[in-house]
Amino acid sequence: MRKIVFILLCFSCAVNAQHTYSVDTSYTVKSTYNKLIKKYPEITIPEIAKNENVNQISDVVYFTSKDRILHLDAFVNNKQKQNLAVIMIHGGGWRSGNKNQMNLLAQEIASKGYSCFTIEYRLSLEAKYPYGVYDVKNAIRFIKDNAKKFKVDPDKIAVLGCSSGGQMAALIGTTNGISAFDDPLNKSKSSSKVNAIINVDGVLAFRHPESSEGEMASFWLGGSYEEKEENWKNASALSHADKNTPPILFINSSIPRFHAGRDDMIKILDQYKIYSEVHTIENSPHSFWFFQPWFDQTIDFTTHFLNKIFKLQHTSHY
Repeated sequence: MRKIVFILLCFSCAVNAQHTYSVDTSYTVKSTYNKLIKKYPEITIPEIAKNENVNQISDVVYFTSKDRILHLDAFVNNKQKQNLAVIMIHGGGWRSGNKNQMNLLAQEIASKGYSCFTIEYRLSLEAKYPYGVYDVKNAIRFIKDNAKKFKVDPDKIAVLGCSSGGQMAALIGTTNGISAFDDPLNKSKSSSKVNAIINVDGVLAFRHPESSEGEMASFWLGGSYEEKEENWKNASALSHADKNTPPILFINSSIPRFHAGRDDMIKILDQYKIYSEVHTIENSPHSFWFFQPWFDQTIDFTTHFLNKIFKLQHTSHY
């Protein structure tokens, strides 16, 4: 009886620990839709039918500490033994949003022959930079450690992020092999290396003539540029772009500030003959990927890019 009480007490403590951090719920698909519908009356929220070839595994624990458990959702196409993996990072200004917002994109991309993973990571009300970056890199290592279970080819990993998630995706890809960006507490022998980046309207540089990042970035980075200049520089993917940067796809809205630093990065990539691709969607708002007709465009740009980079031959792409 004492053993049962002890187990229940431990479980209760673990559950309570999960609610000790604040959650900002301001950035949702619904709230974004309500903001955009007057200017874009034709938009709709996608309706995606479940695909019999895609197995969804929800709330898989990929990280556990004494006071936090982090989860991911997996969408695994079962037609092949090994798939290219797409790691998906939600937006929300590093402060709001959640992994579920990426699930429709994940489900649809997985139906084309991939294993997709939407990642929960610690946001700025709970943990400042670089802990969210650590979290996503930990998720990548976990997925590689469980590659067989998730039907993943560990040498074919792409990272896709939207808005602040796009910023993080670019940073994660450009810091391949830089130990300072890996969680020092993670003892996995797998690397956090990714082989392709898909940046959907995420900035490449926080301090840049095209950038207007302010309060939200300052909160995540632990202070203003004047207070935390090193963080503002190190968190910018443009600071790390070099010969080791993987191929990158930029999918952008028509709002210039959300691709600050992109053209400078492309110049670096061109110097090293690294493939890049840009699609700027005319007359589109930020958060376009949530809604039709831009949802389908985002899927098409993504799958065609991955097909080209990895020379895949999924007939369902076309």
